[in-house]
Amino acid sequence: MGDYTRMSGYYDLIMTSGYYDYDAIVDELVRVEDVATVLEIGAGTGLILDRLATRRPDLSIAGMDLTQAMLDIAADRLARHPRVTLHRQNVVSLQLGREFDLAFSYGGVWYFVPDGQGFAMISHIRDDQANRDGLERVAEHIVAGGSLLLGVQGPHHDYSSPISNGMCYSQRITPIDRGFRKDYRLDDGDLAVMEQTTDYLIYPFEQALELLDKAGFDHRPRTVGGIPLFLEFTRR
Repeated sequence: MGDYTRMSGYYDLIMTSGYYDYDAIVDELVRVEDVATVLEIGAGTGLILDRLATRRPDLSIAGMDLTQAMLDIAADRLARHPRVTLHRQNVVSLQLGREFDLAFSYGGVWYFVPDGQGFAMISHIRDDQANRDGLERVAEHIVAGGSLLLGVQGPHHDYSSPISNGMCYSQRITPIDRGFRKDYRLDDGDLAVMEQTTDYLIYPFEQALELLDKAGFDHRPRTVGGIPLFLEFTRR
């Protein structure tokens, strides 16, 4: 699973320069009914949790991430939300000692991208057994009948774009066995101020559904127009 220490100091700058629509993401989360406890898998710097806790201060929320530098930023951002707790853990060995009504991840450990008429699941974890273990650990943290929402985003491709401070963010995609390598870069003129490389594993949709099924999740198709922001899975 990728460590984002190198990227942490620039993460907010990149992600809030149009990379994700955070308000739309939270709009989807607050539509889920009968939820009192929420877990974010891959909380990063707390950009989603800050908005969610602001919109729903009644929720008891936990966020977990592998990268301490990201969690340090999140802790500062979320200090004003007393019902939010943060945990440095690897999802493969996740142990929080409690269950949640809803767990979600947007661009975190697992997410989906459109693939023809369906979707493919992208994982930050390159090992099949570790993916099985991680999904099982997540399932153990969701109540029976609770929901797991995994984000949907556009397919990865090479591009380069200026961001809000005038620097240039770029990414390059290279195919590797059963997945791809993503090289991130942030340049200030001719100076490279940040470089990060992460390898991903791709699961075809039927294989992803099989992994989730074995972990204890049922896919809940939703009739929506266009591409959804999340795919929903119900804990059996």
